[in-house]
Amino acid sequence: MSERRARPASKNPMKSVWRRALTPPPPPGPPLPVPPANPATPESSDVVSVVQAALYRDGVRVSAPATLAETYRELRDQPSGMAWIGLARPTEAELLSLAAEFDLHPLAVEDAMEAHQRPKLERYGDTLFVVLRAARYLDAPEEVDFGELHVFVGPDFVITVRHGAAPDLSAVRRRMEETPELLKLGPEAVLYAILDAVVDGYEPVVAGVQIDIDEIETEVFRGDPEVSRRIYELSREMVEFQRATRPLVGMLHGLMAGFSKYGTDEELQRYLRDVADHVTHTSERVDGFRQALTEILTVNATLVTQQQNAEMRALAEAGFEQNEEIKKISSWAAILFAPTLVGTIYGMNFTHMPELHWVFGYPFAIALMGIVCTSLYVIFKRRDWL
Repeated sequence: MSERRARPASKNPMKSVWRRALTPPPPPGPPLPVPPANPATPESSDVVSVVQAALYRDGVRVSAPATLAETYRELRDQPSGMAWIGLARPTEAELLSLAAEFDLHPLAVEDAMEAHQRPKLERYGDTLFVVLRAARYLDAPEEVDFGELHVFVGPDFVITVRHGAAPDLSAVRRRMEETPELLKLGPEAVLYAILDAVVDGYEPVVAGVQIDIDEIETEVFRGDPEVSRRIYELSREMVEFQRATRPLVGMLHGLMAGFSKYGTDEELQRYLRDVADHVTHTSERVDGFRQALTEILTVNATLVTQQQNAEMRALAEAGFEQNEEIKKISSWAAILFAPTLVGTIYGMNFTHMPELHWVFGYPFAIALMGIVCTSLYVIFKRRDWL
């Protein structure tokens, strides 16, 4: 990045420093002594346009200016210092002020204003512009929340612009301040710490998504009707997660190549490669999640189709049984209707009727009824209606 900063002559003592930096910070203890300054607003706040600025020299905070103007003035008075400015959802005026002071490229400033950028790494002269997509898992709604982070890294400054709740850069700042041996390496070390925090933030998300997929698999085989919607929503989140993690692999390789070119500390390059390995692993897990969700959705569609076919078959069988019952009822109704018709005709009270006074009239009527009923019974029986 910059050749202005002195590098330690011995590399071996730095290994313990990096290990301490990678170890999660201990439980909160007494606050670190810092020079008196106006309290800064925490970077984890959700208030619009929050500014936190601090100046460092040899890895130690020397001041915490309350405004950007004070930060500019103190940085000019301390040529060997480094400014670390954190903004959350900044105003256009703040970004334009930073651009004028640190000679930021207009395209990078425009991207930081508009947000909704893809992860990328661009170099404008001595300044690096990095866009990262952070993520966090929300337990209550069981969903993934994505944030956007823009980082400007120059020879003597680091500017972070957050759009969203993630990541918590205040924790990164505390860890760096607790490890002055690491912080004195300059803006490159701060950029590494931010990258490491963003990548480490992916691990809880991966764990949460794995639990969600396990639950979805159980719900699929239970026949939960709401599972299709959950699969679709989680698939969309995995697409967004892929967009956040996949470009980081190429970005980190490009960053490592630039660090080597500009003479960055070798130990920093090693740990940056470790971050790249973690990103690759996370990206592969996310790809696997998306493939698994696709397969689960296919299985769920197959199960739903089978269930619908079973329901249709049951309805068809019920309809068939109803038809059989209707046939039987209709057959017996027709058989019983025949003698009723004959009896009705011969039971009419008219004086002049054929066969009315015939000696064989009654046997003839009974025989006619029997013949008709027997004929109908035989016909219906042959057609399997009875």
